Amino acid sequence: MSNLWREGLSVNKPRWVILLLDMMIVIVAFLASYVLIFKHRGGVEMEAMQIQLFIVSTIYLICFFILGTFKGVVHKTGIRELQRIVLAIILAYFLSVVFCRLSEWSQPAFLKSAFPFSDTQLLFHALIVSFGLTFSRVLYRALYHELMWGNKDNRIPVILFGAGNMGNTTFHFIHTTSRNKYRIVAIMDDNPHRIGNRIQGFRIHDINKLNREFVERHGNAAELIVAIDNRAPERLSKIFKLAEPIPLVVKIIPDTARLLAGEVATRQIRSLRIEDLLGRKSISLDNPTIAAEMKDQIVLVTGGAGSIGSELVRQLIHTGLKQLIVVDQAESALYDVQQELSAAAHFSRSLFMVGNVRDEIFMDKVFEVYRPSYVFHAAAYKHVPLMEANPYESILTNVWGSYNVAQLADKYGVTKFVMVSTDKAVNPTNVMGATKRVAEIAVSTVNMRSKTNFIVTRFGNVLGSNGSVIPLFEKQMQKGGPLTITDPNITRYFMTIPEACQLVQEDEVMGKGGEIFVFDMGEPVKIMDLAKQMIRLKGYNYPEDIDIKIVGLRPGEKIFEELLANGENTEKTYHEKIMIAKVNVADILFQKARVDELCTFAKSADPNADKMQLVQMIKEIVPEYRSQNSVFEELDRKN
Repeated sequence: MSNLWREGLSVNKPRWVILLLDMMIVIVAFLASYVLIFKHRGGVEMEAMQIQLFIVSTIYLICFFILGTFKGVVHKTGIRELQRIVLAIILAYFLSVVFCRLSEWSQPAFLKSAFPFSDTQLLFHALIVSFGLTFSRVLYRALYHELMWGNKDNRIPVILFGAGNMGNTTFHFIHTTSRNKYRIVAIMDDNPHRIGNRIQGFRIHDINKLNREFVERHGNAAELIVAIDNRAPERLSKIFKLAEPIPLVVKIIPDTARLLAGEVATRQIRSLRIEDLLGRKSISLDNPTIAAEMKDQIVLVTGGAGSIGSELVRQLIHTGLKQLIVVDQAESALYDVQQELSAAAHFSRSLFMVGNVRDEIFMDKVFEVYRPSYVFHAAAYKHVPLMEANPYESILTNVWGSYNVAQLADKYGVTKFVMVSTDKAVNPTNVMGATKRVAEIAVSTVNMRSKTNFIVTRFGNVLGSNGSVIPLFEKQMQKGGPLTITDPNITRYFMTIPEACQLVQEDEVMGKGGEIFVFDMGEPVKIMDLAKQMIRLKGYNYPEDIDIKIVGLRPGEKIFEELLANGENTEKTYHEKIMIAKVNVADILFQKARVDELCTFAKSADPNADKMQLVQMIKEIVPEYRSQNSVFEELDRKN
């Protein structure tokens, strides 16, 4: 029997059937109102009732046609459809009253037996029809959802976080989608003005009361769906920390604009990502000056196949550049970026070249032939343990490669040169960070005597970049764990790849030459906490499903990173998240001689036999460089 009902309800009824049912309600309502009114006024006149019924029903039928009250899908009836029904009934009521008054005034012969009309009866009839049509649609919708989806035992019980407009819209969205796989068992919020009120019959609970006991009392919810427009990472992080020990799977619904535009399905309710829990608001830049300054310019991006370089290319290719030149020595990675962007509107203006920034002849030809006016230098080696074992390669690419490109930018009159640096260049404890600091110094030496504006940007770890901790953890989880952490207290600053690339472009506009820009990246993130969050975000439990293993610090690795060196301070810029590091620029000519000496020696050095001498030369240029957990610590003991 239930299947028959379900089959009947699942078919959208023809419009004439809906109209017929509505007219039946109109007729029954008229008969009921007429009898109730006129039995107290001397009795019911059958002939008068029949004529009035015909007149009033005709008027209602015309109004239903005019406003199309029967054209909507009944099981999806919403406020708009109900408003249309009420408007049709009001119009029909007034037309009925006007028709009756005109008829009584003109006294046509064929309507004499229909008198008298009753205004009270017509109003009573309109009220009954309003109730009848509204109730019938609400009842049909409720029956439809109950029979079609309400008895699904496999629906996921969820707690909805968000009792504002977004939460209310999400509630309707979940309950009206034909592929509903969720069942809301409770609604929670963190706004004290909403707590204790009700939404859709559910009492709004304080999110701070979220615990195992609450979940058990409210349908044993398996997931928490976040439905808010204000997605400040601090707010999402708090929600996640409350849900983590229960455990609840935390998911988030797309923004209101997409939801109201009908672009969202329940399958698009996604899990939280680490980016959502960054611990601070995303750095947002919308500077029209960037696009204006880049318009019709020739731009060179080195390291264009890397994490930062490729995202820079993705952002720049959609601007009004005259030409975009992308250089990288990683052939396969460069090919992947080229193919990814081949459908871009301005792809024909781009040129992808395999080459190495430390190749003087190749890079000189690039500058001579294409004459770039802006250079974004993102080419570098960045993996700390590998560079600790291979200082020769680190010096040639990070120092000489940067120095080479900077000198060519000066030689060919580039307008601005932006180098991507790292927080590991601050009080370095490893070869990679130290070589990046030497590269900063090398670029500053060129800036002192050049018309080109040389700018350096420093930021921390980039979420999701090649070889970073996030992809590593994901690979380890795919294998069943454990996640490996070098030290339980290790912390890092994090930012997203789009943030990093926006900031690089913003610094290009902001820079006047010689600045080292640093960014307010909020509080550093504890890697142990990050690992636990990733385990939970993937739907696992720590340590039952995925464990975490402490493996000890790697050569050259710090417990914590810094954005400023000892003795450095900052000055503000027009953007609250961007500052300029005040670095020591004394003895710049002496530093230039040392950088020249290091680069000259590195080009002819033995990669293995001359390791100690190469690192010793770096330490002379960067006196704050103190090796940590490394074979090069003996050099510090000698000094």
